[in-house]
Amino acid sequence: MKIATIVGARPNFIKLAPVSKQIRERDIDEVIVHTGQHYNYEMDRIFFDQMGIAAPDYHLGIGSGSHAFQTGEMLKKIEEVLQKEEPDAVIVFGDTNSTLAGGLAAAKLHIKCAHVEAGLRSFDKRMPEEINRVLVDHCSDLLLCPTQTAVDNLKREGIVENVHLTGDVMVDAQKDCERIAQSESHIIESLGLEIGDYYLATVHRASNTDDPQNLRAIAQALLELDDVVFPCHPRAEKCLREFGLWEDVSRKVRVIKPVGYLDMLVLEKNARKIVTDSGGVQKEAYLLGIPCITLRESTEWTETVDDGWNILVPPGEDIASAIREFQPRHERQDVFGKGRANAMIVDLVERLAGPGGS
Repeated sequence: MKIATIVGARPNFIKLAPVSKQIRERDIDEVIVHTGQHYNYEMDRIFFDQMGIAAPDYHLGIGSGSHAFQTGEMLKKIEEVLQKEEPDAVIVFGDTNSTLAGGLAAAKLHIKCAHVEAGLRSFDKRMPEEINRVLVDHCSDLLLCPTQTAVDNLKREGIVENVHLTGDVMVDAQKDCERIAQSESHIIESLGLEIGDYYLATVHRASNTDDPQNLRAIAQALLELDDVVFPCHPRAEKCLREFGLWEDVSRKVRVIKPVGYLDMLVLEKNARKIVTDSGGVQKEAYLLGIPCITLRESTEWTETVDDGWNILVPPGEDIASAIREFQPRHERQDVFGKGRANAMIVDLVERLAGPGGS
């Protein structure tokens, strides 16, 4: 049996790690296809190195570009790989352009496709990721849902066959890496941080970085806080410089390069609060029990908001006050499962890829 796993960006790599580990433990032939959507070391290779993921069998080198350019180029090159390798099934992860291209390529070639993290909805179609989620779910053969909410979302759209509640594979990734991170990461010491005494901020979403008004509001909020650690995404740095905000931010805020998964886990776990526009970081914050302030109008991880550990604060609101004042009022619920989602996922993909699989 041969399974092709298609990835291209940081969130994909994190979800791939526990699934790939399970595939290889079963001696299934895995072909890793890396689109090159994220391509510098801090956003790419470090995750393979730290999380023990095998080197990609194919690196397509797509790089940056518009959504149409990225998706089109990926679709062409992924199709070529799938035609050459003839896998029994394809696995795609999350909601990136790499996810959409992989799902479309598999569907066009009539190769069974499994979508890990199916059923998420922010109900905001201004988000490119929302378009990707909906389209991939509707062209996939196996829908692997992290939460009951995701299952319910699919049911409302008429998708009820081959839908499975697996729990969240990021619980597996976090469990696998948290112990390693504690011994191997020295980022707290190297940055001279006091545990529980700093804010951790990440900003990368185009609706924030590319909008001068939104980015200025976010930058101002970070300037009003004490001791902010800001792993700066390349897009955010480019726009901060372009809009004349870089000098003030880099002088007052502790700006660092993007970090690998192990360092990020340690930074998240020891932060006072997390400020982000990332979907993955929202969930990591929840799993680690750190209050999260999300700089968006909507989220696909509605459970974190419903459970009172995450709040949505669009850039038009008073961000700094919201960050200071927000505090969860009760213990977290167990909404993402207890782990071992990776084993269930590979069980289901094996069934899909086998003779007469469905």
